[in-house]
Amino acid sequence: MTGTQEALAAAGVDSYLACEAKQQPNWPDQEALARVTDRLRAVPPLVFAGEADVLRGHLAAAGRGEAFVLQGGDCAEIFSEATADRIRNKIKTILQMAVVLTYGASTPVIKIGRMAGQYAKPRSSDMETRDGVTLPAYRGDIVNSSAFTAESRLPNPEHLVDAYHVSATTLNLIRAFTTGGFADLRRVHQWNRGFAANPAYAAYDQVAGEIDRAVRFMSAAGGDFEALKTVEFFSSHEALLLDYERALTRIDSRSGKAYDCSGHFLWIGERTRQLDGAHVEFMSKIHNPLGVKLGPTSSVADAIALAGRLNPDNIPGRLTFVARMGADKVRDVLPALVEGVRDEGIAVTWLSDPMHGNTFTSESGYKTRRFETILDEVKGFFEVHRDLGTVPGGIHVELTGDDVTEVMGGTAEINDEGLAARYETKVDPRLNHEQSLEMAFLVSELLSQRDNPALHDLAEA
Repeated sequence: MTGTQEALAAAGVDSYLACEAKQQPNWPDQEALARVTDRLRAVPPLVFAGEADVLRGHLAAAGRGEAFVLQGGDCAEIFSEATADRIRNKIKTILQMAVVLTYGASTPVIKIGRMAGQYAKPRSSDMETRDGVTLPAYRGDIVNSSAFTAESRLPNPEHLVDAYHVSATTLNLIRAFTTGGFADLRRVHQWNRGFAANPAYAAYDQVAGEIDRAVRFMSAAGGDFEALKTVEFFSSHEALLLDYERALTRIDSRSGKAYDCSGHFLWIGERTRQLDGAHVEFMSKIHNPLGVKLGPTSSVADAIALAGRLNPDNIPGRLTFVARMGADKVRDVLPALVEGVRDEGIAVTWLSDPMHGNTFTSESGYKTRRFETILDEVKGFFEVHRDLGTVPGGIHVELTGDDVTEVMGGTAEINDEGLAARYETKVDPRLNHEQSLEMAFLVSELLSQRDNPALHDLAEA
């Protein structure tokens, strides 16, 4: 055992091995898995502890209402889609959404991508049957491939190494785009080029024009715009595949604490948040900022207990609860959770995931969501926090920068027949670029009402 591994063992990181680990693949060759994880334990980290600490401070600000979290990206990243164009389009979409939110609500926006690590997906069954043939379920590119063949569906530990390298190249591009001039706020008009004319883009162009005039005014007045050239952009994913997460865990040389260096922000899913499970145990030992998805079956006791396990020192920014209730349940279920957590004095940042509770199968057979339903859950999330006097800290959405047709509705009025035009997701449906901008304008309005309750009273009147 190397010195690093001895330090990690001393930090108790491997205590999760004594717990039940749900949603893990059935690796057919344990020796091959061991060789791969040994290789990953020796590679450089993908992110650094100091970056994760900066994000924790930002998340604490969001929990106090001093900033707002915009977390977005693919449901499940695909290795073959980690191209410069697709990565740029996702970053562009998140930056445009952030501009709308920042300018419309005068609120700093924390930008987090579901990028550079979102390769594993939980499944309802280990196996999938088609036309009488049963094969292992597709668990994301980090495990196997989506093609329905015996060879493709066999879990292959070499995919873990592929995930590391694709993550590294994705992070390199993210850093290049966000620090190399592409993200310069003075380019807000250029970010919209190449997209067809429609109401969402026209509204964005209006905002971009107002920003452009403000920037030119400040420039004439002698303003210094160095801060406009770059943006902070953090990576995140669900820490589902424990073999991968453990292999990329490192000891920070400054503090001696363990950090999972596969991403800045990691979360535990609705299906793996068992208090006695391996995921909660593992995440309790690392010092990244963490999230937990809470669905409609979550209880106040669950939330309080999870906070006790994952953030026993009640450090602001350490813990984020991501509510994924469904539009038909958010106004009924979420209030008790938020109120119970508040009354316990728990420091937590609340995000809305309006995607996962609103999925259904269309008549034509596509797994989809309705845009109007997604927006309604976001509205319900804000209403709950307004009524309780608590802070709606952000949104967590599945989106792409491409003009796909996976979510029904929006100003383009995508219907059931229209889904077939560009339905590209391998797992869950995503907002396209236009729908993402539409959502940003709605959230900007809700944020304005959050920060000025009188505006809400006027809107209701």
